[in-house]
Amino acid sequence: MPSRYLNADENEIVEIANEPASGVNCNVQCIRRLIADDPLQIPYFTPKQTPTAGTALVPAPHDPTTPKLFTPLSIRGIELQNRILLSPLCQYSAEDGHHTDWHFAHLGGIISRGPGLSFVEATAVTANGRITPEDSGLWKDSQIGPLKRIVDFAHSQGQLIGIQLSHAGRKASTVAPWLSMNRGPGAPIKSVNGIDHDGFAPVRTLFTLPSIQAPGLTSALLVEQRHGWPDNVVAPSAIAFKDKNIIPRELSYDEIQSLVVAWGEAVKRAVRAGFDAIEIHGAHGYLIHEFLSPVSNKRTDEYGGSFENRIRLALELVDISRQHMTPSMPLFFRVSGTEWLEHLENEPSWDASQTVRLAEALVEHGVDVLDVSSGGNDPRQQIKGGPAYQSPYAFQVKEALGDRLLVASVGAITSGPQANDLLNAGLDMVIIGRMFQKNPGLVWTFAEELDVDVKAAHQIHWGFAGKRRRQ
Repeated sequence: MPSRYLNADENEIVEIANEPASGVNCNVQCIRRLIADDPLQIPYFTPKQTPTAGTALVPAPHDPTTPKLFTPLSIRGIELQNRILLSPLCQYSAEDGHHTDWHFAHLGGIISRGPGLSFVEATAVTANGRITPEDSGLWKDSQIGPLKRIVDFAHSQGQLIGIQLSHAGRKASTVAPWLSMNRGPGAPIKSVNGIDHDGFAPVRTLFTLPSIQAPGLTSALLVEQRHGWPDNVVAPSAIAFKDKNIIPRELSYDEIQSLVVAWGEAVKRAVRAGFDAIEIHGAHGYLIHEFLSPVSNKRTDEYGGSFENRIRLALELVDISRQHMTPSMPLFFRVSGTEWLEHLENEPSWDASQTVRLAEALVEHGVDVLDVSSGGNDPRQQIKGGPAYQSPYAFQVKEALGDRLLVASVGAITSGPQANDLLNAGLDMVIIGRMFQKNPGLVWTFAEELDVDVKAAHQIHWGFAGKRRRQ
């Protein structure tokens, strides 16, 4: 049922708190307030957020003393009010690829608190491209509606929202990690039909339910995990990610062409849903990364062998994305800056120098932002962790390409001063994941750490009036 405020002018009286208890429409005695512009025809009342949450108030956005983290950033046709981005956070909670109220609540609470741009989790472009049966998807039209719901909410708050498109490749058809990586009272979950639950575990067509003991996990939930596709896991080459994992089927040339078409169709659906930006997931050992890396790509056709051949699919997916995106939409690309396999002396792997070469090509094909992560393609990786441990790879790209490409770092960025230091050193933005899971108001937290008074949503802001800088 449409809201009775849908057609109200912004100068009309819409203060709900002062409405008569009888529920009749507001009259001239009601307090005048701004409401959201309503081209979206959202079926509920919401105040117009002016300025949008996450905007620096004191000092002002363009004040020279404002920390760079809270200065605006224009990318094609959009402007971010700050440079803190929400990373795609897989929830493994979709129903046949369709988002649910969980996704709306999870994303809505973060978005309303003002990241400069928020990304919806990795969303599969084909059904067999999901990491788990519970992954987000955009391979059919019915999946547009639930996504449009969160897009419309973001826009009603004056916020920007993007979506990450992906294909899991040989890491598809696995058990949701909130089951397979259980470390609480259900820690005895270690194997299913002999498959070790060391992180993501492959879904098998048969589940021996009595062998799994986990408080709070019902048989019905476990039965859902049977809905895998072990015979339709695909990759550039028939090489399993690790021992006991499914050996994927090597994609044929025609299947690769079909994948490019399917990717383009998913992009068109994302545009129809109203997203402001798209990110291509080319990292973490998923399909695009598998093609990039000589570790996982042993093909002898035009998609394997040389560097130029190994990046061919990535560029084709960039091209098909740009073809169907509006000119104002930024295109992001997530890459693993290294595979952390440098210790394998006699085995070529994907590394920082190739990441820079890829970045050069991506710019020529219309990518606006490189989102630099690392690892995920080989269990032999030796990660050297620490604060912002992936940022050196982002800096290498930025140093090589300068202003031709915006560059972001992701991973182990945990404070406002740390994030601002990365930008002062030359990066353009930071992308943050797990810290937002822990604290949806992270933008506000970072602002306080940098002594910036930042705008919150009206419904939250008023309760802190006069004391926001002290609490």
